[in-house]
Amino acid sequence: MDKILRGRFEGYSLNSFKRDVVSGTIVGIVAIPLAMSFAIASGVKPEYGIYTAIFAGILISLFGGSKYQIGGPTGAFVPILLGVVLAYGYEDLLLAGLMAGAMLILMGVFRLGLLIQYIPRPVTIGFTAGIAVIIFSGQIANFLGLQGLKQHERSIDNMREIASHLHTINIYSIAVAAICLAAILITPKVLPKVPGPLVGIIVSSVVAALFFNGQVATIGTTYGEIPNRLPQFRIPEITVDRMISLLGPAFVIAMLGAIESLLSAVVADGMTNSKHNSNRELIGQGIANMVTPLFGGIPATGAIARTATNIKFGAASPLSGVIHGVFVLITLLIFAPLASHIPLASLAPVLMVVAWNMSERKHFKHVLKLKSGDSLVLIITFLLTVLTSLTIAVIVGLMLAVLLFVKRMSDMLIVSKVLPDHKNNGKVQPHIVNETRDCPQISIYTIEGPLFFGAAQTFEERILKSIHYQPKILILRMGKVPFIDATGEAYLRNIVKNFKAQGGRLLVTGVQPGLKILLDKSGLTKEIGEEHFFEHTGEAINYALGSVNRNHCIGCKHFAFRECEELSATKIS
Repeated sequence: MDKILRGRFEGYSLNSFKRDVVSGTIVGIVAIPLAMSFAIASGVKPEYGIYTAIFAGILISLFGGSKYQIGGPTGAFVPILLGVVLAYGYEDLLLAGLMAGAMLILMGVFRLGLLIQYIPRPVTIGFTAGIAVIIFSGQIANFLGLQGLKQHERSIDNMREIASHLHTINIYSIAVAAICLAAILITPKVLPKVPGPLVGIIVSSVVAALFFNGQVATIGTTYGEIPNRLPQFRIPEITVDRMISLLGPAFVIAMLGAIESLLSAVVADGMTNSKHNSNRELIGQGIANMVTPLFGGIPATGAIARTATNIKFGAASPLSGVIHGVFVLITLLIFAPLASHIPLASLAPVLMVVAWNMSERKHFKHVLKLKSGDSLVLIITFLLTVLTSLTIAVIVGLMLAVLLFVKRMSDMLIVSKVLPDHKNNGKVQPHIVNETRDCPQISIYTIEGPLFFGAAQTFEERILKSIHYQPKILILRMGKVPFIDATGEAYLRNIVKNFKAQGGRLLVTGVQPGLKILLDKSGLTKEIGEEHFFEHTGEAINYALGSVNRNHCIGCKHFAFRECEELSATKIS
């Protein structure tokens, strides 16, 4: 425990504690309505969201890798959790959350935290914006007070359900929701240090109780009264069959939780000029998600908005997150019965504003304006998130992003035939080579860019085309090849084999040290011949001139022998 907390409480003082109490209390106030709203939107009872804020909030702060991270239920999980509840039920959701927690711990133990940064930004923006649309559209029914709706996994089906029940609009619900929305929007301008969602819920709930009593659905009338106690410790039923069936949902929960928590930690780093430990953060998230289901809580992750609020109000250490959880607990024990009277129409604007804030609209527009492959990845990921599922959207988005990356990298490979230009200090240039000016005995190629599976075939085709003319010597200038993968190595080996078969000799120049080590390990150095590796192209040309027919060079009309001899003495790089 000392190792985990080391460095996160350095220089801690009484003043730091006061700051933590203030920030933790404020974040706790913000977290309560959000926790209930996210739970309801996820298809479970509101108190389960509160339990999550308590247990996950405390554990993530204690064991995570960020000093300022606030954990709890988040909007990013809503479509995933709703899908699990509808397909498997609440009990299986608890098991899926527990499994996801174990996966997160393993990711942290095996130091996979840094791998999350390799997920392309257009993919994360795309699915985040898609989730925002799903959350927003999912609250239209509560905003309008529609009745008799059935929840579906796909957002498009839920929209059809809303359209078919528009005749059940409740004008009182609209009034309550409008009052709450107005309070949320106005409060930050009038009272910047007071949480807008809390004011909105209190004001609209009072109005509903005084003027629309019995006319608007509340948490109590829909889900029953919220108990003012913690649930009993209970281990979900664990069987091999259930675990196998939940592997997919658990993995998606773990991946999304990892992405969201690390993004939140990065935001906290930027706001405080600090540095989080990504692997420790994953372990902390894993511990929280393994413990929380044992008390009826749903999956949790780092909450960007609440983390930013925590920092904004002066948090000094992880203790603020612990205080936030304790505050939610005290509120549950004392004021739970009052929460049962909150109208569902009051919660709808809260989630709609959350969806609007998390929509990444500015970044979305920016990527679209690029009109590039990234724009395509963004649009497809966004549409698939809204129209199908987050799982399909992320998989397709990542695959498309990888294909575009491979295409871009392959376009970076340049294979150009060159000859020395004695008018330009002996530098080899591609423009020297043409139909009337070439060397029939020595072919020199400059290779620039990564030699990997996406570009290796182009490389082989260009070189084999030269081999077809059967030169005596083939010089490959590889000083600008940063790396070769297994496919590139196989194609290079094939070139060596074919060129040797026709009696030619292959020389390599300028190979970088790291690349040379790889060629040594693969056995290519031995096949090519250690003596056929040179630091400078001029040295290779000098060696080549000693291996070709000089008489043929003297009579060559394509390239002057005198120029070759002059250039062989220079150190052409």
